[in-house]
Formats: sequence, C-alpha cells, structure tokens
Amino acid sequence: MQEWFQALLGNDIGLLVSVVAKIVIILAPLIITVAYLTFFERKVIGYMQLRVGPNVTGPFGLIQPFADVLKLLFKEVTRPALSNKALFYIGPMLSLMPAFAAWAVIPFNSEWMLTNIDAGLLFILMITSFSVFGVLIAGWASNSKYAFLGAMRSSAQTISYEIAMGFALVGVVMVSGSLNFVDIVESQSKGIAGGSIFSWNWFSLFPLFIVYLISAVAETNRAPFDVAEGESEIVAGFHVEYSGFAFALFFLAEYIFMILIGALTALMFLGGWLSPFPQSWGIIGAPSAFWMFVKMAMILYGYLWIRATFPRYRYDQIMRLGWKILIPVTGLAVIGLGLWMISPLSLWK
Repeated sequence: MQEWFQALLGNDIGLLVSVVAKIVIILAPLIITVAYLTFFERKVIGYMQLRVGPNVTGPFGLIQPFADVLKLLFKEVTRPALSNKALFYIGPMLSLMPAFAAWAVIPFNSEWMLTNIDAGLLFILMITSFSVFGVLIAGWASNSKYAFLGAMRSSAQTISYEIAMGFALVGVVMVSGSLNFVDIVESQSKGIAGGSIFSWNWFSLFPLFIVYLISAVAETNRAPFDVAEGESEIVAGFHVEYSGFAFALFFLAEYIFMILIGALTALMFLGGWLSPFPQSWGIIGAPSAFWMFVKMAMILYGYLWIRATFPRYRYDQIMRLGWKILIPVTGLAVIGLGLWMISPLSLWK
C-alpha cells in the first residue's frame, strides 16, 4: 500500500496518506466491533439469565448499538459547578488515546500491521499504563467524593495487577527471546509436537497463562473486579459525573482495551494467526488472520461469561489476590521457568 501511494503522490505525501489510510483501516472496524461487542454482551448475558436481550431496534435488535451511540451523542455534557473544567474534559481523552495508540504495533498476521517494531511488547506495556492517568484525572477533576474514591480504587487496582501481568509476560519473552510480536508468534510455530497447539505458550507456560487472564480482567476493571465503578457502593465510580459524549469516551476506551487484551492473549499464548490444525490439511491448516480473530472472539466471550457468572469481589479481596497470591505465584513461576530452560529437560534449545 505504501509503495502504491508513494508512486502516485510522491514520497512524503504518499507516506503520510498511506499511514493515515492504515490507521483508518484499523480504527473503523475497531469502533464497529466495540458497538457490536456491547450488543453481543447484552445478548449473551440475557440468555444466561433466561432473558432475550435487545430485540426491538432493527431486525433481531441489530441496530441497538447505533441507537445507544446516537442517544449519547445528542445528550448534553453536564459538568459540576465546582469541578476543574479543563481536567474534566481532558480525563476521557487521556483514557481513550492510549487505547487507540496501542493498536499501532498489533499484527493480525505476519504482514498486516501498522508498524513492526522490535520492542512492540514494551511499547504496549508503556502505552497501556497511561490509561490510569485519565481515570485519576477524571475522578479528581469531578470534585465528587464518589468519583475520587472510584479513581483511587481504579489506579491502585491497575498498578497492583500490572505487576503480575508484567511477570507473566516476562515468561513469554524468556521462551521466545524477543519483544517483537511477529517473532513471539513464530517461536510458537515450532517446538512440542512439531508446531501443534501444544507448542503454543499456553501449554508450557500454563500457570503464567492463568495469571495473565485473571490480571487482564482486573486490569480492564471488568466484573468481578469492577469495584472502581461499584454501583452498589459508590454509584458509578470515577465517571459518576459524566454524561453524553464524555461518558461515551470512557465506555469506548473500556471496550477497546478488552479487544486489545483479546489480541495480546492470542499473540502471546495462543499462537496468534497460527492454525490449530496441521498445515498438511491445506487452507484450514494455513496461518491466517482468520485464526487470530477467532482466538480474540474466544477471549472476549470469556469476559462476558465471567461477568454473567461471578459476583463482585470486595476491594480488600482484590488487593489480597493481587499482592499475596498472583505476584508471588508469577515470581516463583518465572524462577522455575528459568531453571527449566537451563536444565537438560529444556524444551527451548
């Protein structure tokens, strides 16, 4: 695409137009996916609770997400009289920008990506940690006790579970020997059983895989770790004073981060675009972006299933799980992995 635009428009303008086109190609489907993820969530939870879910707006309720978006867009954005005006509006933008920026380094197969950098995983860890600033600023700028309490909870929870998540990813870097996502996926295409699903990192790094999944749910403030917006305790948490388009930005950021976690889990533990079937099976066994999207959908369904199944944890239980269980477990798992890799029984020689 880049070469075609540069041949048509010249080197500088062609490069700029090709980058903008790639961004649009990634973000437009992403926003539509968010819309239908909310619809799918309401449907799945509805059926799990023996309800139907959205079924009125459009055929089978398929236009409901767009009705919700229009409703939020046309609502007035109110602001508390004693809030900090500038920070009140900066907060939602600071939450959304890292969610979009993280997709710059996510590959969908060995060729489909915006940019292929060697420190892609490091970039993701850095950029996603910025989202907590948006939540913190929004909670403080609202000048509301409920909002500030929700922001404090959210920031403490995010920092706590980022450590466990980081340790889990250290194991992935150790066995793949790279921070580049393409290299991480390629390293899973060989190993146990000659590149089957048992050579993917979920099998050899199973304890780290489980810790990563739990930390990912906590990191995105989803049920049962959604104490930052615990309706039964603090009304709506850090976005209690937000309405209209500003509230929609927080909503969008949360669901984009969910999809991002699905993509990261697929890349680092589930073989990315690698097929679960042998390559000798022809097209069904060939590496493809289709398999990447299937794995992302499985992880997202897990999010919805967990939300419909488990009650909310207390705040002290969440902190205890993070600091006293997950971080020690990942620390020991990483040490054990290091000893395994230097032993004669190593799988990664």
